[in-house]
Formats: sequence, structure tokens, C-alpha cells
Amino acid sequence: MIIIYHNKSKVTEVVSTTATDFSKEIHRKVVAVLLDFASQFENEILVWCHENQRNHLNVSVVDSLFHHQKLLFSFHPSADNYFGRELGYIEDSPFIKINKKVRYATWQTSGQVGAIHASALKACKPDLKIENNLDYFLHSMAKRAIVHGLLCYSEPKLLTGKNLDESIPKANLLELFKFTKQHYRTRWIFLLCFNLLLFEKRFPLLPLMFSLFYKKRSFNPVRLNQIPLASTQSIIEKGTIDVLIPTIGRKQYLFDVLNHLASQTHLPTNVIIIEQNPLEGSVSELDFIQNSTWPFTIKHHFTHQAGACNARNIGLALIESEFCFLADDDIVFGNDLLEKAMDSFRLTGNEVFLMACHLKTQTIEPQMPKQFTVFGAGHAFVKSSCLKGLRFTMGYEFGFGEDNDFGMQLRQKGFDILYISTSTILHLKAPMGGFRTKPVLRWQDEVIPPKPSPTVMLFRLLYDTREQWLSYKTTLFFKNLNKSFFLNPFGYIKLFRKKWEVSVFWATKLKNE
Repeated sequence: MIIIYHNKSKVTEVVSTTATDFSKEIHRKVVAVLLDFASQFENEILVWCHENQRNHLNVSVVDSLFHHQKLLFSFHPSADNYFGRELGYIEDSPFIKINKKVRYATWQTSGQVGAIHASALKACKPDLKIENNLDYFLHSMAKRAIVHGLLCYSEPKLLTGKNLDESIPKANLLELFKFTKQHYRTRWIFLLCFNLLLFEKRFPLLPLMFSLFYKKRSFNPVRLNQIPLASTQSIIEKGTIDVLIPTIGRKQYLFDVLNHLASQTHLPTNVIIIEQNPLEGSVSELDFIQNSTWPFTIKHHFTHQAGACNARNIGLALIESEFCFLADDDIVFGNDLLEKAMDSFRLTGNEVFLMACHLKTQTIEPQMPKQFTVFGAGHAFVKSSCLKGLRFTMGYEFGFGEDNDFGMQLRQKGFDILYISTSTILHLKAPMGGFRTKPVLRWQDEVIPPKPSPTVMLFRLLYDTREQWLSYKTTLFFKNLNKSFFLNPFGYIKLFRKKWEVSVFWATKLKNE
């Protein structure tokens, strides 16, 4: 381990577990030293720490964090982050609103304290530039590398004690516009400017103009992909797994899924089936549960209450095994799916991941495991201990967003969600099933229908920053422009606002229930 202390731009001291003399590195640029060390000490962990955080650096925890090499940890000891709240105007992802009480997946890094394995930094080095600003350098690297398998986290364990420092300098608008132009599509600099003008009455003309002179930064993941992913963190003890399947009116499809599970090279212990039929007096149609012999225990629960959220919540209470496969009732997969899932738990050392899922018209391009922004309850593998205390929020019932909400609950507990493509799942999108009677939504009698759906708005209210929420409003407005806007722009805007307000009203009611 090599620790580089700095004063934001220049190195002040280098400390190593070896007896190497690093005196010549003093007063050099921090970024230059990091890149040099990445090549010279490929097997070391490189740590950076601002002089202000020297007494709080938790050196003892660093080694245990790196259970494999493709990791980057940092922590910004301030309520805000380097790029401030305005970053929410350009990125709509869970990486923006960071829970600083737990380990949280994000490409937002910090020059205050952090660590990366030298081999990972060396792999990224060809696409990196020596910069005076360590924070900007780290953000630029993480933003590009996170989509190719560098796992990036905000890690509060790097510092000891409650030492939030609100005096830490933040990026100015010039840097934010520059970053936007270099790492997003060009249109986002104009949307950023528009949002600042619309919601904050600020007109950053100079930052906008200067940003036009920068080019988008690229990243070649070939070298990063060559680093083997082999976690030393053991999260498997028994290796048992349960499968949870909610179903409604899809008898044949479910039967096929059970046959796929029965042919697995790694058999599930229990298959939990939550069958729904809202018709009064109806009974189970799944006669094959009793009429066939299965190499696992089937836990069958029948309910007249329709709804995926309720069904999955019933099923969560029935999970017994060490791991759980949250599945749909109309999927197709190979006989080694569960075996490869266990391999993925072992290789990544991560407790939650989504197995690549596709439709018949789609193909999956193999990728290295990477952090993912969404969650899907039809193709998710989760260590059962992570599910303790979690439920699918009933406010989303018959709407959209319950999957992502559940994923955010996992994130708020400190669990990351990875995307794995070593195996694939085909989603048939079966025409049968669904809700046999159309659900009655409380807002369906509104004279002006809500837009977006109140359940979509509910997710936004719960997990977006204010700036992300407002930016979503802007993009929704532009995405739904039609000829009526040009015929009567003021009327169109007035109607849009009313639909938005109705959505906020009902989402707020759902939130408070």
C-alpha cells in the first residue's frame, strides 16, 4: 500500500509499507504521481488523502476493501459533492443522490480521500490525462470506466469519526459545463443552461460558450477487461437457493419454467409460487404441482388478491435458502443458469446482481460485470440476508416502478447491483396472464389525467434530487411535444402543468400512505 498525501494539487508526503524513498515525489502534481505509481507498482493499492483528512484516514480498513482489483473507493466528507447539486440537471441515475452512511455505488469520486488498485489505474492510463485538478481527474476516469466494469463506490469507512467539512471547495459552473461536454452528449450543455435559466434564473453564457471548445472524452476498455475478476471475499456458505415466482393465468408458461428449473445443474431447494386469481370463488389451476414429481420443494400460495407487489411480498416471507432468484413466470433459460449464478456470486463477491434478460428480437452482447442503474424483479439474484426488512412498496401496485424502488431500497442498505451477462434469460412477454379484470386506479376519473403516471412520480419524489426531478420535468415536456404545441403553445404549456400537478398530488398521497 502506498499513501499519497496532498494539498489538492501537489504531493506533500508519500508513505509506503516498504522502505522506498519517495522524497523526489514531493511537490509534484498528484495526478502525475498516481499515474507514475500505477506503472511502477502494479501490485500495490494506491491511496490518496488530503492533508486536512490525515488524522481521520482509516488505513486499517483499506486492505480489506480490495477483495479484487477492479475497485475504486473514495469519500467526500461534505453534505454536498464536488460537482454540487447542479449535476442533477444532466444525469438521471441513482449515482447522483448518495447515501453517505453506507457504501454506495457512484462514479462521483473525491480527491479528499480514496483508493484504487494500481493495476486498474494502469489499465485506464492510456485514456487519462495529467491534470492539475485531482477531483476532476478522478470524476472523469470513473464516469468513463464505470460502464466498463470498474466498480466505483462512496465508502464512509475510509474516514473515522464524524468529520463533515463544509469548507471543501466545489466545482464552478465552468468546470461543470466542461465536464458535461466531455462526458455527455452535446445537447446536455444546452439543457443544463436551459434548466439553470428556467429554474434558477441564471444564464451561464460564458460557461456554455467555453464548453463548446472541448471534445468528448473516449475510453478503451480492452486493458481493463483483461484484469481477471476473482474476489477473495467469501459470501457463499451453503450455496442453497430458492426461486420466487408470482404468477397469474399463465399455467403452461409456468409449467415450462418449472421444467427448466428441474433440469438445472445446480438445483434450487425451494420454488415459491404465488398464484393470483381475483375472480371470486376461483381455485388454483396449477394441478401439475401435485400431479408431477419435482426435484425440489414447491411452496404454493394461492390468493384472490391480484398484484405483483403483494404477491412478491408474500413470497419474500417464505424464502429459506441462502440465496434467492426473483423470477418471472414466462422466461426461458439454460440448464446451467443457477450454476453460473453461483459462480457470479463467487467471482464478484457481490450480494445482488441482474442476469442479462432479453426479448426474442434482442441479442445480448457479452460484457464484464458492471454496476447497473436499474433493478428487475424478474431476473434478479440476491443473497437472502440482504432482503431482511425489505418489501415491495404497495403504492406501486398496478403501476410502474416497484422493481426500481426495491432496487433503491437495496442501495440504501449499502448493497450494489451488478449486471451479469455470462448467461442470459429470454423473456417471452407472454400474452396470457396479466390482470383478468382491469384494475381501478384512484386517479382514472380525473378530468385531466396525470402525466407522468403517479407511480412513476412517486419514485421520483422518493429518490431524485430536486434538480433531477426538475430536469425530468423538462425532458418530459420536450419528449411529448406535438403539433398542438405549435398551434397553441400557451395552452399546451398550461395543460402540461396541470397534468404534472395532478401526478404530483396523487404521488404525494401514495408517498404518505
